[in-house]
Amino acid sequence: MSSLFDTLVVSSLPFVPKPIVKTFASRYVAGETLDDALATIRALAAEGAMATVDVLGESVTHRDQTVATRDEYLRVLDAIAASGLPANVSVKPTAVGLAIDPVLARENCRVICAKASQLGIFVRLDMEDSSVTEATLQLALGLKSEFPDTGVVLQAYLRRSLTDLDRLIAARMNVRICKGIYIEPRRIAWKGHETIIGSFAAMVDKHLAAGCYAAVATHDEECVQRALATIDRLRLRPDQYEFQMLLGVDPVLRKTLLEAGHRLRVYVPFGRDWYAYSVRRLKENPSIARHIVRRIVGLGPSE
Repeated sequence: MSSLFDTLVVSSLPFVPKPIVKTFASRYVAGETLDDALATIRALAAEGAMATVDVLGESVTHRDQTVATRDEYLRVLDAIAASGLPANVSVKPTAVGLAIDPVLARENCRVICAKASQLGIFVRLDMEDSSVTEATLQLALGLKSEFPDTGVVLQAYLRRSLTDLDRLIAARMNVRICKGIYIEPRRIAWKGHETIIGSFAAMVDKHLAAGCYAAVATHDEECVQRALATIDRLRLRPDQYEFQMLLGVDPVLRKTLLEAGHRLRVYVPFGRDWYAYSVRRLKENPSIARHIVRRIVGLGPSE
């Protein structure tokens, strides 16, 4: 019954007034300004955590939007360098033009990566839905050949990802491995929960066993445990991998990993384009979305 109610709640999110969504989604987004993001990064650093900064916005359709996003990343990079905070950046390729023209995306990314390289800051290309998987990998590999401190993301629920890892291992690429969130057809994506966990564990094992740096991005305790088993078996040092988590998700697990001596980085998104990102996070956490609906209909907090 609870599962059915959660499904109904999630499907109702597009009809919820944005100010109400924003109230509950604020846990997932640092704020609308760069200063908001820096304040969040400082708080995380006080816990012993690192950060990766995402300027919100994706699937843009106008070239001037891509330039604005590129320039905002340049401001972020300067701010990180000036502050000395333990942070790098994550860039969504469609935010810098991949869906408009791959050449445009590469030009914008080159500007970002050149600035990051001057400042000694790592840049990761985020992975979006399957329509841009191959284009993103090609973009990342091209940038890696010019800017060594470039990484990318692979999603364990895509059937192709374990094989895609071969190209990235050959390039000695720093890869963030996550389960994946976008809705994809069964012909290209694993659907069973245990199957996805198995794919995730296999990818982490393969990448780390090859001597490459992996960012293990998950809030799933089974995925964490299996990654820790691989780390133990390979007798890896803490500087050979890191865990990653989303802002606002499972701070108890975050603290547990940090206290155990593992490097951990938190994904810190900010910007005015917070809505689409926040709705995705709420869909992953129906219990939070449930509070929104109860507030609208005048009920108290759910148990």
